[in-house]
Amino acid sequence: MSIWVCGEVLIDLLPGTPERTAVVGGGPANTAKALSRLGHEVQFIDGISTDAYGKSARAELIRDGVGLDLSLTSDLPTCTATVSLSSDGSANYEFLVNSTSTFAFDHSWLPDPEKYKPEVLQIGTLVTIIEPGASVLYDWAVKVSEFAPIVFDPNIRPSVMPDLIKYRDEVEKWIKISSVVKFSEDDIAALYPNEDPIGIAKICLEKGVQLVVITRGANGLVGVTTDGVVEVPGIKVAVVDTVGAGDTVGAIIVEALIQIGILNLAGSKLREVLYRAAVAAAITCSRAGAQPPRAFELTEALERN
Repeated sequence: MSIWVCGEVLIDLLPGTPERTAVVGGGPANTAKALSRLGHEVQFIDGISTDAYGKSARAELIRDGVGLDLSLTSDLPTCTATVSLSSDGSANYEFLVNSTSTFAFDHSWLPDPEKYKPEVLQIGTLVTIIEPGASVLYDWAVKVSEFAPIVFDPNIRPSVMPDLIKYRDEVEKWIKISSVVKFSEDDIAALYPNEDPIGIAKICLEKGVQLVVITRGANGLVGVTTDGVVEVPGIKVAVVDTVGAGDTVGAIIVEALIQIGILNLAGSKLREVLYRAAVAAAITCSRAGAQPPRAFELTEALERN
């Protein structure tokens, strides 16, 4: 049995001098890398191109120990994301998604959950909204949910779907089949302007979600369950950029789901997990690009803090 992470691996084109720097990215790919670096068996599910960018993505995922047995090899090009960084290190993205291997999802190659019986499925970001693959993935995820809990990270990208109402409808469809949902404050602000994030989390619980985690950047993390609200502060760090920080948090939540169990992710146990996630995210923020910590690095950082 292994963890399944489904979603895009793409190339982030980061600001550089004189030319942009191409690095492997994509929220789900970052989460898969983070989980593997923490010592977990991970199978990543996406279409990976045979072009130069795809070869680079494949090599990096393999180098980090991520399994690609369930991924598709495709001759279509790799999706790219042109990244702009604000003064506080936060990132904005412009995606080139049409007719790419990254979104070539089809029932003909997606793995059979009954055959493989994954421990958990982590899914999110663009693959859950870009058609026609999004509908294919939703039907497939419903089947997966019969065998494993789903961790959903919507990772909102308004530039890809400017229609707020449509975007919200798509996200809420996925929320209904998920056990855990991870939002950032920016996600909630984009989808539900002027709404209280904790109130939105509680609405998710009413829909059947068992845990909602909200990332708040330098202000830390919040976990919401039917037992109450748990908060942890952020970890002070010299921020290089925030690329991959939220994906690192997602990896820690998946790890806890497997090691502790969803029913035990509340109260003091949840607080410990959120603190671990905050420390891990801080390490990622201290590096350029999405470079989550390895297990020994996280252990050392936890001992220092």
